[in-house]
Amino acid sequence: MSEPWSVKGSYFETCNCETACPCVFLSPPTAGECTVLVAWHIDEGRFAQISLDGLNVVLAVHSPGHMAEVKWRAALYLDESAAAPQREALTQIFTGQAGGHPGRIAQHIGELLGVANVPIEYRAEGKRRAVRVGKVADATIQAIATPAGEVTVSGHPLAIAPGFPATAARSEGLRYQDHGYSWEISKKNGFYSAFHYRND
Repeated sequence: MSEPWSVKGSYFETCNCETACPCVFLSPPTAGECTVLVAWHIDEGRFAQISLDGLNVVLAVHSPGHMAEVKWRAALYLDESAAAPQREALTQIFTGQAGGHPGRIAQHIGELLGVANVPIEYRAEGKRRAVRVGKVADATIQAIATPAGEVTVSGHPLAIAPGFPATAARSEGLRYQDHGYSWEISKKNGFYSAFHYRND
């Protein structure tokens, strides 16, 4: 059995689909494939006795079709500021080895392209969220404003744990270049929310 662990904080994603991403409703992506950057900022986290407070994790995903029906290619990026035991804990959690919600998501990954330690900066400023991943990626999203307020989606099936409605957003920009991929995307889908994952 895996060591007891828990991570909670802020979740962020942006992809190449139109807002709101149809993959959330288990429909095909708007462009036939999905390229998505997902980020987690851990406010409070622990893996056994190892603290994970303040660390960041990013996952870049390419799904060549319907995300619930095909296997993904993915690359994992860990916060360079993490010590070796923390990096090992983050790897176990976010590759799904330690179970919980990330374990269910990892079942969709057909090929893990690599795990890299890089500087990661995560920013939450009002209704904007941004992440920078070394020289590999940067992305910024802004919540969609309507006369009735924010637009939210409950029950996001792929990446957000149950119980945390996701705020719908639109990207100001997404750039990613690694593992043979080169993405330059703007004015497309985004979401952000709180999250809490654990192996219960």
